[in-house]
Parts: sequence; structure tokens; C-alpha cells
Amino acid sequence: MKHSDPQHAPELTTLLTAHPNARYVDAFYSDLCGIVRGKRLPVAQADKLFRGGVASPGSVFLLSVTGDSHDPLGMGFSDGDPDQLGFAVPGTLQPVPWVEEPTVQAMLTFRDSEGIPFYYEPRNVLRRVLERFAELDLTPVVAFELEFYLLDNAPAPDGSPQLPPAPSSGRRPTSTQVYGLNEIDEFAAFLNAVDTACQQQHVSCQAGSSEYAPGQFEINLHHKPDALGAADDCVIFKRAVQCVARRDGYRATFMAKPFQQHSGSGLHVHISLLDRRGENAFDGGGTFASEASISPTLRHALGGVLQIMPEAMGLWAPNVNAYRRFVPMSYVPVTPSWGFENRSVALRIPIGDGTARRMEFRVAGADANPYLVLASVLAGIHQGITTKLDCGPPASGNAGAEVHPDLPMRLRSALERLQASRTLSEYLGATYLDAFCACKLRELEALEQHISPTEYDWYLLT
Repeated sequence: MKHSDPQHAPELTTLLTAHPNARYVDAFYSDLCGIVRGKRLPVAQADKLFRGGVASPGSVFLLSVTGDSHDPLGMGFSDGDPDQLGFAVPGTLQPVPWVEEPTVQAMLTFRDSEGIPFYYEPRNVLRRVLERFAELDLTPVVAFELEFYLLDNAPAPDGSPQLPPAPSSGRRPTSTQVYGLNEIDEFAAFLNAVDTACQQQHVSCQAGSSEYAPGQFEINLHHKPDALGAADDCVIFKRAVQCVARRDGYRATFMAKPFQQHSGSGLHVHISLLDRRGENAFDGGGTFASEASISPTLRHALGGVLQIMPEAMGLWAPNVNAYRRFVPMSYVPVTPSWGFENRSVALRIPIGDGTARRMEFRVAGADANPYLVLASVLAGIHQGITTKLDCGPPASGNAGAEVHPDLPMRLRSALERLQASRTLSEYLGATYLDAFCACKLRELEALEQHISPTEYDWYLLT
């Protein structure tokens, strides 16, 4: 293929001119479970990303976490498993540093044969919700921050994951040195490589820190007045972390609770709204932490998210393991609550001046799908604003001493609440929620059929 061939999209021509040795292009997307799937194409076929599309079965967006199709709502085996067409998301065609052969990658978004965004793609679920904000002349400004564990590539003798030895000492970390710079220094080569990979993908990282467990880190992504792009950044970031870890001889996991004795990993989302004048609609103008510091719009937005919290848990904690993270007294929200500079609440108002007034959503696990998490939170915000819901008084002190009785803390009950949610059905699509819940219930049933080692330990000699 001639890199200057005018039949190819300018973005492709520009990239391949700058990287003439590229041999492959990884065309990828994020499925219902947040797992990256896709195809590796010879670079000579890269023009499909822009013209004609990359064909893939639409049922890939309704697979279980193991990659199995359970034919939810008759999609898969029953309907003949038709293809949809994936096209490159503008700006995501970039080189990747974690493979030996020169390779580039591009995120795909899917359309049906008539050019309509494919209904079951999580990215398009978020797109539908964002259209509601355009009608209000409001623009969501979004930033994700994710916690993850860096693991040894080899498991422990019992098969469980284990932390890697520090490069300088050869010792595995054992203490919880939250915000410890020594821990950052120990794994600086890996963290620097992640930052470099993200820069190459035009994903801007703001800060990194060691978190509330040995081997756990958090990296914050920069806020964007483009909520769809911010969610894309989250997916690209997770892929970069896991691919760089694998290249460097580690494993990285965003599993919500990989260690029973240590802190879980969360997916936090910072959200504000710009009005038609470009001003922060959440700013009340008063001194921080006073009632006057938050606008009526923010009060209504908080009220809307808190109202849907019991209904949305199935999206925010979409697997059995995710519910192990919700432990009282652990900096994980277990109540529908909000507060100023309070890390025990579900919705925190961080310190800062009025131009930066925002809510920090703190409920979801790091393994939840970022498009669906953001779509559901924005649905609550929109519902709260348009119906003028009130958030009540802010929490003071510890809001996480006990689990609120209205919150479902098991996957099956959470999915039942989700499927019955009128608000989320209206915003995300009733048919989509039916398909999501059908997929997750079949996944749960398959998991429940497995006999665990603990069952042998407890019941073998009864």
C-alpha cells in the first residue's frame, strides 16, 4: 500500500507516513464486561477502518466475561449471528509501544448496515444519554481515575495472585503505604512506561499514587469536555496498563477485589457541567463546603444520582467479586450519601474554587464498563436536573459505618433491581437492560455451577 494514496483517510495517511514500518493495526473495542476485543489486520487493509468498516458479529457486545455467548434475547445462535461494521473513532489511530512488531491501533465504534449506531454497543448507549444533555445546552466535563494492582506474572503456590518483588530489593511489598513515594520509586520504570504509552495514545494522565494496599496504584486521567472521549480514554488507558505490564513481565488487574485482606479497586468519575456560556453550572458562588458553594443544578444532580443508586448497582458492580469490595469502614461507599471532602460518601464534592466545582462518583468497581457507568450516572444527573430532585443535607463524619438496607449487595438482587428500573430503562434503553441482565444472569448461573475449593474444605467429609 502506498502511504500517500489519496483513497485512504488523511488520518491514516498521516500516521503511516510518520511510521512507515508499521506492519499491523489492532482494531479494538470494549464489550459489555469491559473486555477489549477486536482484530489484528495487516496494515495494507487499514483503510477498512475508515471506508467499508471492519466486520464483526454484533453478539460480541453480549458475551459473558469468559467470552461465551449465551444467546441473550435470541442474539447469537438464534438470529444467525449477523455482522455489524466497525469504524475507527477519530483520533484513536496511534502507534503502540508494547509489541515487538511495529504496530498501530485504533478504537472501533459500530454501525448497522444502514449506518445507524449499533444499539447494543456500550459506547452508543452512552452516546444516547449524552444527546439528552445537548437538548439542555449542557456539556458534561468528565475525568476518570482508576485503581489497579500490579501482580507477579507467576501465581502463588496455591494458584492465587501474588504481588511482584520490588525491582531494587527483590522483596514483595507487604505494607499499606498509601501515597508512599518509595512505592512509586520502586516501580517507576513500569509507571513511566504506562505514562509514555498513554501520551502516544493522546491520553493525558494527571497524577499517579500508591494506594490503600501493597501493590495497588491509582492513576488519574485529565478531565475533558467530551464525555464520550473521556470514556474512550479510560478504555485505552486500561489496555495500556495491562499491555505494558505484560511486556515488562508483570500482570495488572482491575478486578474489584482480588485480595480479601486488602482494599478493593474503584473506578471514580469526576463530573461537572458547562452551560451555554461555558461556565460551570455546578458552581454556587459561595465559600467551599457551605450550602451556597453548590448551585441548585448540582443539588438536583446529586439527588438524581442518589435516587438511582439502588437500581444501578448491577451496572456499577456487575459481577460476584465486585460486591466483596463493599465493606463498611473501608473508604468504599455503602450508603446513598454525599458530602464535602468526605471519602466515605458515594458522591464527594472535592475542595477547589468554583470553576472546578464537581462531583466525584465513588461507587463503581474498576472492572465495570466505563461507558455504562458514565451513562447511568449521567442518566441520574439528567433525571435529577429535569425533575428538580433534592439531595438532602450533606453527610458529616463517617457515612460508611453500615451498609444501607436499600442497597442490593448480591449480584442477583442487583440485576433484578436494574431490570425493573424505569429511569435507567428510559435513558439506556429497556431492551438494552434486558439483554445486559440476561447475559449477566447466565454468567452468574454458570459460575454457581462450579465447585470451589472451599466447598471441598467445608463439606467433603460431612
